[in-house]
Amino acid sequence: MKKAKLKTTKWDVVDYLKTEKDIVEYLEAAMEDGHPAVIATAIGNIARAKGMTQVARKAGIGRVSLYKALSPDGNPEFATILKVVKALGLRLHATTS
Repeated sequence: MKKAKLKTTKWDVVDYLKTEKDIVEYLEAAMEDGHPAVIATAIGNIARAKGMTQVARKAGIGRVSLYKALSPDGNPEFATILKVVKALGLRLHATTS
């Protein structure tokens, strides 16, 4: 008897960022973590979900530069984060804990 081979696919969070609620909850969870790389990566994943080319154009940043800045190894300037957040149609806000 032959064993059936298990087929797997690469998991990508972008496949699960379908609604605005999904996006907001994902970004809030990343911000709760508090690590800058986690937040930047989450914003990058949201940009990929919405279309990196379109987001880069709205933010006034080159697409390749945006991919690099928002990668796990990237270190984007805060001004870049603010431009991308605005291009995504999101707002950052503060509350007390």
